[in-house]
Amino acid sequence: MSLPHAILTALLEKPSSGLELTRRFDKSIGYFWSATHQQIYRELGKLEQAGHIRALPAPVPVRGQRKEYEVLPAGREELGAWVARSEDPKPMRAALLLRMRAAAVVGAPGLRAELTRHLALHQEQLDEYLAIETRDFPSERSRSEPDRLRHLVLRGGIEMERFWVEWLTGALAELGTE
Repeated sequence: MSLPHAILTALLEKPSSGLELTRRFDKSIGYFWSATHQQIYRELGKLEQAGHIRALPAPVPVRGQRKEYEVLPAGREELGAWVARSEDPKPMRAALLLRMRAAAVVGAPGLRAELTRHLALHQEQLDEYLAIETRDFPSERSRSEPDRLRHLVLRGGIEMERFWVEWLTGALAELGTE
């Protein structure tokens, strides 16, 4: 996935300013594709130059006023083409796993504490995802295809966090006490 496509997706959901996009990323897309405020603004400029988005005209022009962007037909077409493209899975990059491999060579002081910290962080993220699921996807609600797709993305995050909680719990048990 790329940041421009994440931005196009977010803008198709709701025209927004760069600041609003940053806030929305922190609450949704940012769970699986993070970006800084500067990266978002840089990409907005590139998307605008490419003719994929435009700044909405302000009702009253004011110098320094924040711009709100919307997706143009070319941007929608680009996003649709990207969705239809084939892409192979990317290799996982996990610094914690690399650090554990290094600990096998140089020793592991503090590794158990770091695994415990990661376990708590993954459990916290899992709890947050489950709360979002309960709030946004109650079982009695009939769902449209877009809602089902959003729920599937959330379920993917839930399952990843469950994996990490289970794996870290097992790793800590296997390492025993120091």
